[in-house]
Amino acid sequence: MTNINGVSSTSTADLLKQKSQVASGDGSAFAQELKNALGEVNELQETKEEALADLATGQVKDLHQAALAIGKAETSMKLMLEIRNKALNAYKELGRTQL
Repeated sequence: MTNINGVSSTSTADLLKQKSQVASGDGSAFAQELKNALGEVNELQETKEEALADLATGQVKDLHQAALAIGKAETSMKLMLEIRNKALNAYKELGRTQL
């Protein structure tokens, strides 16, 4: 069995607690989660830049780990861009809604 770093399972109790926070909150929980996600994407991008710099200078210690760091950063950026696109589309749709 392999261990995948950064992936954790969420229990039903945790999901219910998050649901109640979102339902009773003013959106600050969502804003905090979004801020945390952006921070993680930024960290992955920085790791990618370091890996690319190591590759360019020939100082790479483990080519496989460098390739994984680059792949993780690219995938997380694509996901964040898709989330942004969906949020913008939802905002535009709300703007077209007549009251």
